[in-house]
Amino acid sequence: EEPDSMATSVANSIVVSDTRIFDTALNVENHLCVLFFWADWHEPCLLVVKIIDQLAKENPNVSFLKIEAEKLPEITGKYPITSVPTLVFVKNGKTLQVLENAPTHILVAAVQQHSKSIVDLPPLKPLTNSSSEVSSEDLEKRLVKLINASPVMLFMKGTPNAPRCGFSKKTVAALRDQAVVFGYFDILTDNDVRQGLKTFSNWRTFPQLYISGKLVGGLDIINELIEGDEFKEMIPESGTSNLKERLVELTNQRKVMLFMKGTPDAPQCGFSRSMVELLRSEESLKDFGHFDILTDSDVRQGLKDFSNWKTYPQLYVNGKLCGGLDVVRELQEEGELADMIQ
Repeated sequence: EEPDSMATSVANSIVVSDTRIFDTALNVENHLCVLFFWADWHEPCLLVVKIIDQLAKENPNVSFLKIEAEKLPEITGKYPITSVPTLVFVKNGKTLQVLENAPTHILVAAVQQHSKSIVDLPPLKPLTNSSSEVSSEDLEKRLVKLINASPVMLFMKGTPNAPRCGFSKKTVAALRDQAVVFGYFDILTDNDVRQGLKTFSNWRTFPQLYISGKLVGGLDIINELIEGDEFKEMIPESGTSNLKERLVELTNQRKVMLFMKGTPDAPQCGFSRSMVELLRSEESLKDFGHFDILTDSDVRQGLKDFSNWKTYPQLYVNGKLCGGLDVVRELQEEGELADMIQ
């Protein structure tokens, strides 16, 4: 049954309840679909609904599909969704643009831009919050900064948990098999980076792997290095040790530290939201520290191995892992959480 907050009388604004509805809408040739990924617990999403319905009325030739991200993972996993609300513009099976937490005027401009023609156009430059063009010098500085954002940096299509091409998927699997902690950048979300990196590194395809700011290459080269037992020697030891030191420092930053998706005032998943509510209801706890693991891929991946706990949120007291939502809820019910905090 359709939630009241998502109800609409606009024919081209569709609530997706299963993959059949989704596939039917997406298989219309030369038709623009705007995928709206949302969560019922996230208040900003409910505000975007009104914008979506208004855009649907003004653009009857465009289909707006409302997809509850956490309840339809088989659909969400096909796209680079890391938070809600996120809009994905799709036509003829191709992703034209991804907008995450974009202001209203950017959403409106994107719909106008992508719905101008029903024929295929050259790739469109993603809209940004700024109308100014990116100079070559500024882009080069940004690329250098991105390449050095992590000791091991992967530029890929999609994200490690939701790769958007087979080569990216295999590269992620190879890195994880080698127990490498790496940062990543989804080149599908930024056309400036996608095109600029090809020229900057004189490497025309993706994924691209960089170690200590230097290009290693793509999947074939990575596999050759692994087979020749050369790859692990290239991984900087300082990167691993520094990460461990940083994780120790982060887990001890406050007496009670929560590692979650989003922030306490704007959680990005239902489990994180429930954990925040639980902690705020705990009388023995005046305040707690928090870290948004969506903002740092090194911490997000590294903490899983550091604590041998593969999911989020994670709660730490005095630098020691308590567990996830179910464990902490049980500790609270038995009165043990208050004892640990005190």
